Amino acid sequence: MANHLISESSPYLLQHANNPVNWYAWNDETLALAKKENKLILVSIGYSACHWCHVMEHESFEDEQVASIMNENFINIKVDREERPDIDMVYMGAVQLMTGQGGWPLNCFALPDGRPIYGGTYFPKKQWVNVLANLADLFTANPNKAYEYAAQLTDGLEKLEIPKPINHLQFELSTLDNSIHKWKQSFDSQHGGPNRAPKFPLPNNYLFLLSYNYFKHDVLLQKHIDLTLTKMAWGGLYDQLGGGFARYSTDVLWKVPHFEKMLYDNAQLISLYAQAYKQSRNELYKKVVYETIEFIEKELMNTEFGFYSALDADSEGVEGKYYVWQKEELHRILKEDFEIFSDYYCVNEIGYWEDENYVLLRDTEESVIALKHNLTLTELQQKIKNCKYRLLEIRNKRTKPGLDNKVIASWNGLMCKALTEAYLVFEENRFKELAIKNAQFLINNYYQHNGQLYRVINNNKPISGFLEDYVFVIDAFLSIYLVTANEDWLLKAKNLTDYSIQHFYDEKQHTFFFTDSSQEKLVVRKAEWSDNVIPASSSQMAINLNTLSVYFDEENYRQVSENLLKSVIKEIENYGPGYSNWAMLLLQKLKPQTEVVIVGKTVNEKLLELYKQSSPNVIFALSDKKSDLSLVKNRYVENQTLIYVCKNKSCLLPTESSEEALKQIEETRQ
Repeated sequence: MANHLISESSPYLLQHANNPVNWYAWNDETLALAKKENKLILVSIGYSACHWCHVMEHESFEDEQVASIMNENFINIKVDREERPDIDMVYMGAVQLMTGQGGWPLNCFALPDGRPIYGGTYFPKKQWVNVLANLADLFTANPNKAYEYAAQLTDGLEKLEIPKPINHLQFELSTLDNSIHKWKQSFDSQHGGPNRAPKFPLPNNYLFLLSYNYFKHDVLLQKHIDLTLTKMAWGGLYDQLGGGFARYSTDVLWKVPHFEKMLYDNAQLISLYAQAYKQSRNELYKKVVYETIEFIEKELMNTEFGFYSALDADSEGVEGKYYVWQKEELHRILKEDFEIFSDYYCVNEIGYWEDENYVLLRDTEESVIALKHNLTLTELQQKIKNCKYRLLEIRNKRTKPGLDNKVIASWNGLMCKALTEAYLVFEENRFKELAIKNAQFLINNYYQHNGQLYRVINNNKPISGFLEDYVFVIDAFLSIYLVTANEDWLLKAKNLTDYSIQHFYDEKQHTFFFTDSSQEKLVVRKAEWSDNVIPASSSQMAINLNTLSVYFDEENYRQVSENLLKSVIKEIENYGPGYSNWAMLLLQKLKPQTEVVIVGKTVNEKLLELYKQSSPNVIFALSDKKSDLSLVKNRYVENQTLIYVCKNKSCLLPTESSEEALKQIEETRQ
């Protein structure tokens, strides 16, 4: 018999709609019911592609006896963390305070008023039953103790330090140098990435390291970046047949992933590999970009050019079943090409996983394999292409992993930005067209004319955007402006920014909170400072404000951005991997920031010529007509395309030559 989740649209909530647990969705009516019945609340949080969420559901939430205990003693609320990251942030913070760690599934118990008292992540069935019994007994026999726990924990959450800007601070390159020195101690010099498992790709870390090293020319750092990007692209983390990356590797080798594929990872990795190709011209990086975009087009795009959230790790209840192969199966399909294929994709002791299954991965350069099999490189590549085609035909007939069809504004913003970067680097016009169509989808469905933004639309009911949604959509619109020279996108980015300052920013605390001040109030109001698998919403807002301050000559934007940055200088120096997006902004402040203004009839062609050879600290402004934008005003000349290279609001003489403009850009770096 279905529970209250049956009327929801979130795939994660619907996965639990037929559990014997009497699940409720998070809403005012459910919270009022908890108070009315004076019952503890269980807030159980996860997402559709979460493997251990499925395990706990099967072990405990599908069990009639366990469900009976839960239904009798608790108001049980299921939350999709991707729909409601604000709720996840509050209760994750509580669990981390209690246990020192977090993760999903997240299970947090709270008083009827929502204040947390106890929690953890995955609980085996026997332990879960004990937890349920102990908490039910505590609240019945000694409710005052439960309220005491809640008061202490809530006080701890509220006191989590919001960093203060150090007003007298001068930005110094030594901050980044010291940060990199400490960071290097954790490099894995054999397999790339950090020297521990599990390994997450953390694209923003490497985007920063690329930008930093553009100016630093550290040979060892460049070697680590190239090693990491190559090993990730060669590993089981990357789907060697169908393209796209899994969320993380369970080992140090990038070999066996948790097989779920998330839009936000793949979007950021497209950006990373495009920027890495821009610097190195490594063909492997180009291949990764093209294949990952093709994967997203095929598997994660709807008919309106919105992008879905994720593919599950499991199919037919087995993790990775869709992606792995058995040796006999491969031999039967590939016949005479099996030996070459097995050498290329390690169908041997290197690729062996478990239960006679192999994860396809690489560990050798193509030239070595071609030589071994007496083939030219072109012949080898054609054979591998044919093998992949045959295997994909078979794989496509397997039961596919579940699709999470939520279309989330922030993740679409990341993907839209990635497509523009791929276009600028590779000049592939379909990437630009797809980016524009996705941006228009966001305008048609999520953007409101007052500057408000929706995060996701659930059963035709919009969920209001969080700061994360605003900052990545703003960044996407800035990118669309760049590839179209259409200032409407720039104005929309400004509109969203002004709304964010009004509704998310606390001027006294110099803090952007994660939640809109006009929306639902939770137990505490949280801010997001450290960068993680997705950069912190605060750091991205600070970068956006810095960029917009240049476009609109807006001093307040610049000042707010700098105050935010001054709040985390010590954190950048002490732990670079957790503050890499902030470090990107600091680099922009420390290295000369050049404005390149292109006006006239062929602005796009000039942009493409200049972008691929310019430094990470260039801000482009473009217009193919007369404009009142401060950077462009009074610079348009009919039937000419002029390039102005500017620094600190002072410009060199305009030129029509891209070569001359590049020389001027180099001069401004001195």
